[in-house]
Amino acid sequence: MTIAPQRVVTLHYVLTDTADGALLDDSRARQQPLEYLHGHHNIVEGLERALEGQAAGAELSVTLMPAEAYGLRNEALVREVGRGAFPVSDLAPGMRFQTPGEAGPQVVTVLEVRDDSVLIDTNHPLAGRTLRYRLEVLGVRDATRAELAKGHPLPPGTDHASVEDKKVL
Repeated sequence: MTIAPQRVVTLHYVLTDTADGALLDDSRARQQPLEYLHGHHNIVEGLERALEGQAAGAELSVTLMPAEAYGLRNEALVREVGRGAFPVSDLAPGMRFQTPGEAGPQVVTVLEVRDDSVLIDTNHPLAGRTLRYRLEVLGVRDATRAELAKGHPLPPGTDHASVEDKKVL
């Protein structure tokens, strides 16, 4: 079975920044493979395109330019906000917070802490970076109706029938 829309894919990946070779993430080191529903925007578009048609056992290396990954940096997303916007008082540069955004949750990175304000960046932390993924496809299977309805894989052990039955009620 090959990777195509409506299929759940399980894979291991190593993510590095091509500028300096810095290791950004390694699913195998965390002993946690990535599982996603292909065709439902669960992963970045360029990676999904590169994986299309691959089968279990495939190993590939994919380099994504910023526009294919997390987008270009937008300096308009760097702005100053009041210190009261944060739930903690001991702020430091580099701290990250998840906040609600217009398109769903977004990550806010603290760039500078001032007396009465904080300089923040709401660009994705990987925006503007060219990324290299080393991938190993572990498995490909058809998604269940419940997974298709939810738009993502359901955790192992989920009773897919009961999820689907509850949806009908």
